[in-house]
Amino acid sequence: MTSKILRSTLVSVAALSVAAPALAQDNGEVNLYSSRHYDTDERLYSEFEEQTGITINRIEGDADELIARMEAEGENSPADVFLTVDTSRLERAKDAGLLQAVDSDVLEERIPDQYQDSDNQWFGFSLRGRIIFYDNENVENPPQTYMDLASDEYEGMVCIRSSTNTYNQTLLASIIENQGEEAAREWAQGIVDNMARDPQGGDTDQLRGIVSGECAIAVANTYYFARAIASDVDGVSGSIDQIGWVFPNQDSNGAHVNLSGGGVAANAPNRDNAVAFLEYLASDSAQEYFAAGNNEYPAVDGVETTEAVDELGEFTADDVDLSAVAKQLPTAQQIFNEVGWE
Repeated sequence: MTSKILRSTLVSVAALSVAAPALAQDNGEVNLYSSRHYDTDERLYSEFEEQTGITINRIEGDADELIARMEAEGENSPADVFLTVDTSRLERAKDAGLLQAVDSDVLEERIPDQYQDSDNQWFGFSLRGRIIFYDNENVENPPQTYMDLASDEYEGMVCIRSSTNTYNQTLLASIIENQGEEAAREWAQGIVDNMARDPQGGDTDQLRGIVSGECAIAVANTYYFARAIASDVDGVSGSIDQIGWVFPNQDSNGAHVNLSGGGVAANAPNRDNAVAFLEYLASDSAQEYFAAGNNEYPAVDGVETTEAVDELGEFTADDVDLSAVAKQLPTAQQIFNEVGWE
């Protein structure tokens, strides 16, 4: 099956090694700093090497640690490409001066405008919807929009991650961009009022909360649930039939999506190879590997998804410019603090 997204327009620094890693820097290599850690990405990298003769040297780690490493390395950083997840981290790298603009007809043509940085410093290559899940045995009228989640009807029913979570930060930032600060503040306060428990754990833990009965409604990214469909996820997979889902805002601006994406490092010693790698990630075959590695949606229309993703069904994604959303992240964090969202 092809992609089921429908768009509405259709550790400390001191703990890190500051010394440059022993990576060769010549025309036949590209040095990749990546926070992705999926086994299926091996095929992604080997295909690029086979097609181009360019060797990929990988440095993998937590996104924030990689950003700190690049900052510490400065102009001597061997990084050519930075790959990570969520708009907030991509924007953090940009704001730190760690990325550079890329002028590429391939990327402009293949990657939809709303999934590109306004200055062409980062590009999204796969998408995850941040949607509503619910106990279909006990919730007769699940919320149909993000704003509905803040309704008194769902008091004491909602499980959601902390305000320090990048996915929630970007979600709130998108609400600010779409509906303004006042509406976003009211929403955030409403969610705090409706929490079934203090924020804890990751997205899978929110789904487990539904199964355990600790909450009736949860917010999580699509790929966490798709992963539970495709494989054995403790505390979720055995109770898939108990969990229903809603792609929010289908009658208005569409469901919020966040990105897995990357850009060319500011001091890339192998810039041309770095651009070639990003352009490769926008190809149909790479889109399949890239998205399938984590049961995500390809950023490029018409590319096949996994069976688990396909099972989630069609939805309309918010076509808001995620570069504009990223600029609302400081305001989003301020609102979280104001309403006491831990």
